[in-house]
Amino acid sequence: MTTVQVTTPGGDYPIHIGAGRLDSLGQVIPADATAIALVSNGTVAPHYRERAEKALAATGKRVVYIELPDGEAYKDWQTLNLIFDGLLQNRLDRKAVLVALGGGVIGDMVGFAAASYMRGIRFVQVPTTLLAQVDSSVGGKTAINHPLGKNMVGAFYQPIAVEIDIDVLSTLPEREVSAGLAEVIKYGLIIDADFFVWCEQNVQALRALDRQAITYAIQRSCELKAYVVSQDERESGLRAILNLGHTFGHAIESGLGYGAWLHGEAVGCGMVQAAELSVLTHDFPIEDVARVRALVRAIGCPVQAPDLGEEQWLSHMQVDKKTEGGQLRFVLLSAIGKALCEGVPAQALQQVLEKTAVPAQV
Repeated sequence: MTTVQVTTPGGDYPIHIGAGRLDSLGQVIPADATAIALVSNGTVAPHYRERAEKALAATGKRVVYIELPDGEAYKDWQTLNLIFDGLLQNRLDRKAVLVALGGGVIGDMVGFAAASYMRGIRFVQVPTTLLAQVDSSVGGKTAINHPLGKNMVGAFYQPIAVEIDIDVLSTLPEREVSAGLAEVIKYGLIIDADFFVWCEQNVQALRALDRQAITYAIQRSCELKAYVVSQDERESGLRAILNLGHTFGHAIESGLGYGAWLHGEAVGCGMVQAAELSVLTHDFPIEDVARVRALVRAIGCPVQAPDLGEEQWLSHMQVDKKTEGGQLRFVLLSAIGKALCEGVPAQALQQVLEKTAVPAQV
């Protein structure tokens, strides 16, 4: 097992990475917990619910199970309320602990529920997708979607632990692996050029879920995110660089309807678009755009955006959380491993949309 420590004003906690961590979940439940609510969905539960419940029951605490529908389309108020229904019906108090067993949707909603229930209870992240393991489970961002924008309603709220079991990746569809790898290579692009090169060199091993390669990729991704989050928990500055490709990506998700593209697929495509925009605004080398495009394609993500139409692109981008005073702001690259966040000329954005947004199939 490897441990990465996260230190923030909102709380310090460990990220445990290793094989068989599902069977050790009880070790991170505080002794004063009065009950445990395990939250998952109908896709993940058949694989891992029994093991998780057994590990949690070994604590001697009462364990209740809450099941949510699966998919980004259900990341909304109605589904969030199912968690509150389960907590209240089972009379869980403010010393209860929530456990999120699933991908980013489950993790985000359980985190938001934990931040809100009785004004805040403790929770543990147990991410079961690669994307959630390297990104959404770490850093305390919790949210649900609104029809007008992705992740627009939520809270910054840190878990008390993140338990990453690399064995669960074996049940992931290939498309989910590709989506997770988009977030992995993002870290190399924004803050660690050597890691980006390593990803280029090991892309086939990563796609094959080679144990040594994927464990290192998860560990390094968590280390880099933990560093950024420790510097800027609430995204007032540095943390914004973690959103490379997300302004374009969120527009794709909203424009096509949540779930049409996986989040990581949209972000991967968005990183190609952000690299193209960086050429026009920060002299990002055109040959490095080719490297970004080649690696996004190599991990199995789309590199051409759907043709939403300029008006729809701009409409969805305007509700991006990085927008300030009505001005769109993007995470851009001055070099591989160096990112910044700022506004861009409208003409440059229009040029990139015309070049990159064409009819495409996933």
